[in-house]
Amino acid sequence: MRSRLSTERPRVMGVVNVTVDSFSDGGRYLGFDAALAHARRLIADGADILDLGAESTRPGAAPVAAEVEIDRLLPLIVALRAKSAIPISVDTMKPEVARAAIAAGATMWNDVTALRHAPESAAVAAELGCDIVLMHMQGEPGTMQAEPYYEDVVAEVVAFLEERAELAIWAGVARERIWLDPGIGFGKHPIRHNLPLLAGLDRIVALGFPVLLGASRKRFIGMLDGDADEEHRLGGSIAAALAGAAAGVAAVRVHDVRETVQALTVWHAIRSG
Repeated sequence: MRSRLSTERPRVMGVVNVTVDSFSDGGRYLGFDAALAHARRLIADGADILDLGAESTRPGAAPVAAEVEIDRLLPLIVALRAKSAIPISVDTMKPEVARAAIAAGATMWNDVTALRHAPESAAVAAELGCDIVLMHMQGEPGTMQAEPYYEDVVAEVVAFLEERAELAIWAGVARERIWLDPGIGFGKHPIRHNLPLLAGLDRIVALGFPVLLGASRKRFIGMLDGDADEEHRLGGSIAAALAGAAAGVAAVRVHDVRETVQALTVWHAIRSG
């Protein structure tokens, strides 16, 4: 998987939310048929990776039992794997869900808690041998937007991600399997924290791990242009993806795959002359 992701432009990770209450498209793809059709459409649109999630992590989201996540995810993973070799990421904080998803054919564990949710998370990540995304989040989904505070958001996120990567390596995760994610919108003020993080992405990239950036349709975009409609954030999402590309991120996690692929393709062609 890593060789496919280490090309000149960032790879595009398409989001498939098999959830009731995700912030942008909750409920739209909850049923198996709708989720599978959406995933196939993202592949046709040029997605390099799919990120499947069955528990919302939006601010204030209610927890979902591991059994529910597994019931939502496994049929979709099996159906996709039967027809496609595309890398599949599973967006979950629960090690038992990650284990079931990897056994079914997923290739990456995307953990918003950076292996902090359960005592056995790091050991399970080492056991699975898959790529693992370690994301920064201040607090937890239910409380993370309750007055988040930082003295220096970039320095604190860099220090946290470096510490979590070192812990994962100590637990037995291969260094080349570790990805980092600054966690745009996760325990951050939309303007005061997200914008400095986007401006300081090069400091996270400098840690030497591939970086995944997820800024698609986030609230800071609407706050900047005064439009609260989440469906009107394509331009801002692409701007954030291009900022990530310029900083050297390895992949961008997005809802609008076709448009992002086009923007990054043109960006790369211009840079290549």
